Amino acid sequence: MSLISVQQLTFSYDGSFGNVFDQVSFQMDSDWKLGFVSRNGRGKTTFLNLLMGRYEYRGQISASVNFEYFPYEVSSKTAICREVVREIDPEIMEWQIKKELSLLNVEDEVLDRPFDTLSEGEQTKLLLASMFLVDNAFLLLDEPTNHIDSSARASLKEYLKRKNSFILVSHDRDLLDACVDHILSINKTQIEIQKGNFSSWWANKSARDEFELAENKKLKREITRLTDSTRRSERWAAKVEDSKMGLGKDGQKVADKGYIGHKAAKAMKRAKNIEARREEAVIEKSSLLHNIERNDDIKISPIPFYKERLVEADHLSVAYGSKVVFNDLSFSIYRGERVALTGKNGAGKSSVLKLIMRQDIPHSGGFKTESGLVISYVPQSTDGLSGTLLEFERSRRLDGALFRAILDKFDFSKDQFDKKIEDYSGGQKKKIVLAASLCEKAHLYVWDEPLNYIDIFSRMQIEKMLLRYQPTIVFVEHDEAFTREVATKTVVVGE
Repeated sequence: MSLISVQQLTFSYDGSFGNVFDQVSFQMDSDWKLGFVSRNGRGKTTFLNLLMGRYEYRGQISASVNFEYFPYEVSSKTAICREVVREIDPEIMEWQIKKELSLLNVEDEVLDRPFDTLSEGEQTKLLLASMFLVDNAFLLLDEPTNHIDSSARASLKEYLKRKNSFILVSHDRDLLDACVDHILSINKTQIEIQKGNFSSWWANKSARDEFELAENKKLKREITRLTDSTRRSERWAAKVEDSKMGLGKDGQKVADKGYIGHKAAKAMKRAKNIEARREEAVIEKSSLLHNIERNDDIKISPIPFYKERLVEADHLSVAYGSKVVFNDLSFSIYRGERVALTGKNGAGKSSVLKLIMRQDIPHSGGFKTESGLVISYVPQSTDGLSGTLLEFERSRRLDGALFRAILDKFDFSKDQFDKKIEDYSGGQKKKIVLAASLCEKAHLYVWDEPLNYIDIFSRMQIEKMLLRYQPTIVFVEHDEAFTREVATKTVVVGE
């Protein structure tokens, strides 16, 4: 057990408008299992790269452990897996890696296969098993569950429960609840660490946010009342000064200066006391709300289809040459349903989505997408995105004001709108294609792994939107919490 200390950390990218981190200080224990959360673009991956020493920074990072970053960049994807293990650490013994792989439900035979023949889930498991065997290592796990199916996630979850000494960047709430004992969060104004899992952190944050919002509302009312009281006291003091009269020796009315001075002084003192209380309330109010995340409602404009049934598969089979992807799949999608397609990676979920999109996929059996159906599609990959947001808007013929309003609700800061899309984080790129889909008026929304890289706060916004507007949607998504919350029906592909 040892401390990882971050003191006065300050960092900005060349040419950026401000600091990513500004005089950040905190400490972590090397035995902790930390979940790392924040909005997209706040600097989670940047911070991991700073721990790895990849960027120059001001301040100090000190640790007696070696930081190991996942995803590990394998030098040759065609190398035999046993060689990949040696590349990560030549000191790893064969019995050690076999034992670790068994904990992840991976057979020993993968060690004799080329790395690129493994599924994404198998590749992730091999790399993690090897990295956890590195001596005196503290692992920086940057979204290890992206693109792997629910089965692989389940075994990875069980594996990480047994481990410690890592930071886990993940937007999967179930995974964070199962695997971590501390939450490291990048808030709007600071980084903080809290003991517990994601659910306990979220409950504490929600309670604190509700308190601050209520306190802010109370102080606003108090400031208004005190401001009105100050004005009334000042007006009264001025009136006394102008109108209070006494009788002179000749019986004529004259100003009673002593009486007036006394009364006016009391009025002014009262006004000053009220103003001092008002200033205290203003100062107290100014300390609130700095770290409350925006949770603005997102609107969607689905259009009802004139038929109840939009899509029908009847004993559907898909095969590419001699390779059968799945057999005998039957399902229907009706107006208003939110259908989750589930199954292992490679089971054919994306093939089903392509058929719905009327792409030419070799298949047999019955499959029908109703004619006249307007479909909005979110692809799995964002690799082709480039250029400016304006160019993207024009290429998709989007309502620019609506598109940018949705991105704003997704916590895009103003300076992000001036950047090239290729400079965005993975989550920000995904938000672009999601925002484009949300701009489109459609009968059916088809989303292929829409939440990859998307932060937890935005996931909750999307959940809320889908439950409120109830569009007809079919989606593939490995976030079990999201699927559990949103789906009205599940179709299992490949079983």
